[in-house]
Amino acid sequence: MTRMRAVDAAVRILELEGATQAFGLPGAAINPFYSALRAHGGIKHILARHVEGAAHMAEGYTRAAHGNIGVCIGTSGPAGTDMITGLYSAAADSIPILCITGQAPRARLHKEDFQAVDIAAIAAPVTKMAVTVLEPAQVPGVFQQAFHLMRSGRPGPVLIDLPIDVQVAEIDFDPETYAPLPVYKPAATRAQAAKAIDMLTASQRPLIVAGGGIINAGAEDLLRELAELLNVPVVPTLMGWGILPDDHDLAAGMAGLQTATRYGNATLLASDFVLGIGNRWANRHTGDLETYCKGRTFVHVDIEPTQLGRVFAPDYGIASDAAAALREMIAVVRERAGTLPDYSSWVAECLDRKRTMHRKTHFDDVPVKPQRVYEEMNRAFGRETRYVSTIGLSQIAGAQMLHVYRARNWINCGQAGPLGWTIPATLGVVAADPSANVVALSGDYDFQFMIEELAVGAQFNLPYIHVLVNNSYLGLIRQAQRAFDMDYFVQLGFDNINADDTIGLAKDYGVDHVRVAEGLGCKAIRVETPEAIAPAFARAKALAAEFRVPVVVEIILEKVTNIAMGATDIDAITEFEDLAESPEDAPTALLPMS
Repeated sequence: MTRMRAVDAAVRILELEGATQAFGLPGAAINPFYSALRAHGGIKHILARHVEGAAHMAEGYTRAAHGNIGVCIGTSGPAGTDMITGLYSAAADSIPILCITGQAPRARLHKEDFQAVDIAAIAAPVTKMAVTVLEPAQVPGVFQQAFHLMRSGRPGPVLIDLPIDVQVAEIDFDPETYAPLPVYKPAATRAQAAKAIDMLTASQRPLIVAGGGIINAGAEDLLRELAELLNVPVVPTLMGWGILPDDHDLAAGMAGLQTATRYGNATLLASDFVLGIGNRWANRHTGDLETYCKGRTFVHVDIEPTQLGRVFAPDYGIASDAAAALREMIAVVRERAGTLPDYSSWVAECLDRKRTMHRKTHFDDVPVKPQRVYEEMNRAFGRETRYVSTIGLSQIAGAQMLHVYRARNWINCGQAGPLGWTIPATLGVVAADPSANVVALSGDYDFQFMIEELAVGAQFNLPYIHVLVNNSYLGLIRQAQRAFDMDYFVQLGFDNINADDTIGLAKDYGVDHVRVAEGLGCKAIRVETPEAIAPAFARAKALAAEFRVPVVVEIILEKVTNIAMGATDIDAITEFEDLAESPEDAPTALLPMS
């Protein structure tokens, strides 16, 4: 048996489990682990500026490709507490990340030692496992169990806390015979799949609601195959966006109170049957359940049995990994070839809504209206572009108006929605695939929350384009405050004493994002007119390719724009702006108005 330090065994297990990219910050209590990383030499590492940023980088890395597991490393005390938002975000969206923290020596854990905190107890509610390892010989087993849990059932994050004396203790470990534990995923039976297809084919106007669990399972091709075999339209959730290309005839748009297309909501309301796969019926998708469910039969497939019936009771539930369920359903459908209902007239109805129900995007106003930004993004960025965003009016409007053509080309923090997520998560996405065309989307408040992480992109040459739509407002909160007849502490603007003539229309918008981005080693461009957006995007592409750093394109928006959304019901969406009446009103629509 090989004798080695516990941390050397842990790092070797990272390699053997396929987790070869870490993000983090060294510190006194985790330095032994870093010494093991250095000695191993095969685990890539990116130095974050904030541990929360490192956790979001790990999230972005995991979300970028099927099978990835991002690793976040920090020292004792505040490093672990800083990770909590990342752990919550990952847990909420079923994203496996491994967070590793240092800890005070075991003998001092009860003595209120410097930076000693019970991080396992703090992290327990937002992880699949959070453990402080008290016996060095348990380190290999804990790491093995961590990967087993992250991959089994509903995926999610794990935190391992390592006291410094545990890290340096010598243990027996044989890496040559190490093997990952078998992954457990529940699987639908043929009988369950047959019943689900029976219920679908008994309907007149069926829909498939495709959730992020399909992407987590790497099952997007299976979903497309099932939809095409049945000729049934697909409504993706925000986390499932891209499972079908937006221009596919069966891509019926998104439904919901906020991140929804007009035609997506109309099609869902016209349906009589919904097969939900890998989704959780999030409240921003469903709105009021009476409206959402009325007149429809539901089948729900989810990898986590306790999710079935959590939001509402489906007519039939199946606890299954999305890929396993889809494979069984495809087999059933193929067996019934030639006897399936013809849904071509229903598909034609959905396409007609997709052709006619557009929001207007073509505005020539100065300051710029946000709708025009997304129109120009659709023109400038190709089918392979990978978008990253988190929350706010920028994300909501982007989801209403941008086009996505591939799974994992919309990477979004769904349930938690922490401000500041976008920059570090985007860096994790770029680290996973430096050759990808990555475009981040932020409002000014999200951008300012973790703006220091731009320096990480500059230091480690992680190029991407960051579209910053700046209205100098907490736009989503301001819009929500309309219900209280107030506009209270949501303005971000002030007269910047350092502003000069180069800042233009943004002179009272407060923070000079161009100077800050440049000070952090990145490139930045400010745009004030609609006609300048396209040239700025072209210039940003060239700068990113030349300098291999993040390039910020700040677009100065009008301060107040209300984006279409509903308060409670998906049949009562308020449209604040004029709707498209001609092809010229929505020139980048997926199907031009006829």
